[in-house]
Amino acid sequence: MSRFLSAAQLEQYKEEGYVIVEDVVDELTRQRMKSALAQLVEQSRHVTTHDEIYDLEPGHTAQAPRVRRIKKPHLVNPVFKEFLHTERFKAITQDLLGESVRLHGSKLNLKAPHFGSPVEWHQDWAFYPHTNDDVTAAGVMLDDTTVENGAMYVIPGSHRGPTYDHHDANGYFCGAMDPEACGLDFSKAVPCEGPAGSVSFHHGRTVHGSAQNTSDRARGLLLYEMIAADAYPILARDSWEAFTARLLYGQECIEPRMADVPIRMPLPPAIHQGSIYENQTSGKRYFGFVDQGGRRSAST
Repeated sequence: MSRFLSAAQLEQYKEEGYVIVEDVVDELTRQRMKSALAQLVEQSRHVTTHDEIYDLEPGHTAQAPRVRRIKKPHLVNPVFKEFLHTERFKAITQDLLGESVRLHGSKLNLKAPHFGSPVEWHQDWAFYPHTNDDVTAAGVMLDDTTVENGAMYVIPGSHRGPTYDHHDANGYFCGAMDPEACGLDFSKAVPCEGPAGSVSFHHGRTVHGSAQNTSDRARGLLLYEMIAADAYPILARDSWEAFTARLLYGQECIEPRMADVPIRMPLPPAIHQGSIYENQTSGKRYFGFVDQGGRRSAST
């Protein structure tokens, strides 16, 4: 029985691999998140290279701080962890994944006005395949989000297709699809737009990506990657203690549910280690140029 989502929303997620829900974040919580983010960006003036918290844009300086990602924000500031347990967000997540849910990870991707590194087409599933694909990513829109300020695009229905090759020409994992070889029609991409406080949910196998910000408005997207508790990683990296500590809701499970899902391993490992931005530097580019209206165009 659905806790929050309507039958139409559940059907959209099932058939198209994504759904956007408005008014998930209350205004007080959003402002607390924005304040925490502003403080983190201010503190980045003292950082000169990527570290355990910051992924920096090219050209970042103390005088003009440019941060493209806050890593694991739920471990950096309490507001980002507390939100996971708010009634509305929990209900939507359980509607999509079931009673017992584990947090895989979190990140906060930033696109500064007239800047912001693109994220090339990819599937989250390529990075962390599991025994079943009850996997979703929630994108909390900290700002009004439009195509012009770098909204994420999804390819509806792509979650029901194959797991695409995310390796470079030399056979190393690069976290990006070859836009020419994959055979997808990117003209069918749909932007995940919405007012601040909205949350997009996309299936782990849904193909998605984002272009740069061409507007004078910032775009912050807080991402939580969540997985059904009975989905076990094919490539385990955590200790048992760390793995079980990430259980968000429900009960722990030691009987993995196996499903017939397409899997490609993210191996051999990426040559450029770090976040997805580093991984993707060895792959082909798609998001690199934008037209005058801020629309995406191929750059391969």
